[in-house]
Amino acid sequence: MSSAPHRVAILVYDGVALLDVAGPAEVFGEANRLGADYRIAVLSASGAAVTSSTGIKIAVDGGPASEPAPDTFVMPGGAVYPRAPVAPELADATRELAGRAGRVASVCSGAFVLGAAGLLDGKRATTHWKITRELAERHPDVRVEPDAIYVRDGATYTSAGVTAGIDLTLALVEEDHGADVSRDVARALVVYLQRAGGQSQFSAPLQGPPPRSPALRTITDLVTADPAGGHSLAELAAHLHLSPRHLTRLFREELSTTPARYVESIRFDIAKALLDQGHTATRAASLAGFPSYEALRRVFARELSIAPAAYQRRFRTARRTG
Repeated sequence: MSSAPHRVAILVYDGVALLDVAGPAEVFGEANRLGADYRIAVLSASGAAVTSSTGIKIAVDGGPASEPAPDTFVMPGGAVYPRAPVAPELADATRELAGRAGRVASVCSGAFVLGAAGLLDGKRATTHWKITRELAERHPDVRVEPDAIYVRDGATYTSAGVTAGIDLTLALVEEDHGADVSRDVARALVVYLQRAGGQSQFSAPLQGPPPRSPALRTITDLVTADPAGGHSLAELAAHLHLSPRHLTRLFREELSTTPARYVESIRFDIAKALLDQGHTATRAASLAGFPSYEALRRVFARELSIAPAAYQRRFRTARRTG
């Protein structure tokens, strides 16, 4: 590892999401325990402490001038944006720090602050899926990618909702110190090194609104907790004290699918996560509840037009090029 310290500036403001700040900071901090040398400075536009969205006060190290040359500048998000226009002083502080930074990253709605500072003009970007349309409307010169975990455009990185900031920071650590360090950080923090930037923000069973019926929500929890368990139509119906016909009708009316296909979608999502963690395709098939590798291969072919092993090679690291 390089002996030179890597300076990280995180700009906070009243209403900032605490996890958007703490998630990236913990990733950098864990990397330090593995030999990296990230020096984190928490700043605010005025140099005064701020109050996070949870009401917890965040002490700061000063204003933008306190960090003359950040290697990485992180702009966290918060519910305050895009509900309100970005405060001019925050946009100015963002522009000032970004102008001195080696690379710029935003978490969730932090993209709106970068946009207000003119830092996303002509670039690709993303944010939380609920507000991607708003980002595109507010900044028509930005090419918004609504279904990405994070997007890199040159030295500018934007990421989706809160935990995607951890995915992005793992990728930054990998960029600085390699895949082994990034993987060890993920393992130490008990998070998946799984979601490369080009992958969907949504896990398969979570696309669209959640089931309204308590019975269907119970099935989601049941299969996720024990994907390899017995989840045939008869077994699910018996567990819920419903007739198979009634359960099938619930799935058709609420989710436009069958119980078997819904269970398969959850298992497919779990299998992808297992492959991303480094399990063999055969092991992933078994742990995810597929009767055989061939059954898993057929689902991959149908859903992604790619074999499990090829998928694993493509998404085996946290980084996304481009």
